[in-house]
Amino acid sequence: MFFSAIRNNLKSSQNAAKYTAITAQLRHLRGQRSQQVEVGLITPTDVTTNQHDTAAEPTRESSKEVALDFGKREAHVPSFNLAAYVNNSSTLKKFIDLGVDLHSIEKRKGLGQFVLGLDFEKNVKPHISFLVDQGVSPDNFGRMFTKNPLLFKEDLDDLKTRVEYLKSKRFSDEARARILTQNPYWLMFSTRRVDRRLGYFQKEFRLSGHDLRLLATKEPNVITYNMEHLRKSVFTLREEMGFSPKELSALIVRRPRLMMTPPDDLIERFSYIHQDMGLSHAQIVQCPELLASREFRLRERHEFLKLLGRAQYNPQEDLYISPKTIVEGNNFYFVRNVAKSDLETFELFLKTR
Repeated sequence: MFFSAIRNNLKSSQNAAKYTAITAQLRHLRGQRSQQVEVGLITPTDVTTNQHDTAAEPTRESSKEVALDFGKREAHVPSFNLAAYVNNSSTLKKFIDLGVDLHSIEKRKGLGQFVLGLDFEKNVKPHISFLVDQGVSPDNFGRMFTKNPLLFKEDLDDLKTRVEYLKSKRFSDEARARILTQNPYWLMFSTRRVDRRLGYFQKEFRLSGHDLRLLATKEPNVITYNMEHLRKSVFTLREEMGFSPKELSALIVRRPRLMMTPPDDLIERFSYIHQDMGLSHAQIVQCPELLASREFRLRERHEFLKLLGRAQYNPQEDLYISPKTIVEGNNFYFVRNVAKSDLETFELFLKTR
């Protein structure tokens, strides 16, 4: 009974404290609501985009233009929940049919209101026809429009000019379709900006025209990625890891996404691959997948091979294992095909290491 009384006293005191806190919060929210009603009538909503520096040009326009560019439309009360408007908006219904994730869009400031104001026939359909003409599969529309709905803000003539630029640089039909599909932000860049970016990669890594097109096609996102980050990653690969200019060129053409990897992660992985696994720079260039794999995964698999006496990466010696195979497949594939062991032994090793 003594402990029961203590528990009851604690519960009553906690309830009283909760009641006091809730009352204070309600008063605070009422005050905020009254302020928002006054400010909301005169404060415009900004439209922002992805971390890509595409925001530098298209999103600086007046928010009034974003709200009013497309002529007559249904009147909508601003809301963060696009689902509430689906039944009354044919545009939203068609976006859903295309596979667009409205919930993802509405979470980004201003984009929900922007999409809500689009007229499908006037603002969306012409862009879809344009993309189809470029070889983009309709199966990819949902992902593309979810990622960058501001594409519908771009003038069609500008989009055509940007595609013509790629044609002039001898990008094939398949390459152009892949670029537009994999990187919906590419078309937000003017031809001048894209030309500067391609020029940077060609000059920095002494690439031929063929290798430059290969790099841009293999990883289109790297061309429009944040330049400050790219420079830091390149500095890390060249100066801190010690790759020669020739090795660096080969490395980024084979695995351009490495330049989008945080420099600290690159250093951590390189340190383990080079020092603990004993691989040379030349071997790493031949297997850039190693630098793209997480350090703990490399460590687990290398140490297991070492335990079995199979961590042998010299092609001139017996029982050679290609470093590339260490990061291929899931654990079952690795254990059966690379380590020549069984999953139970590997899992026991992971628990006891």
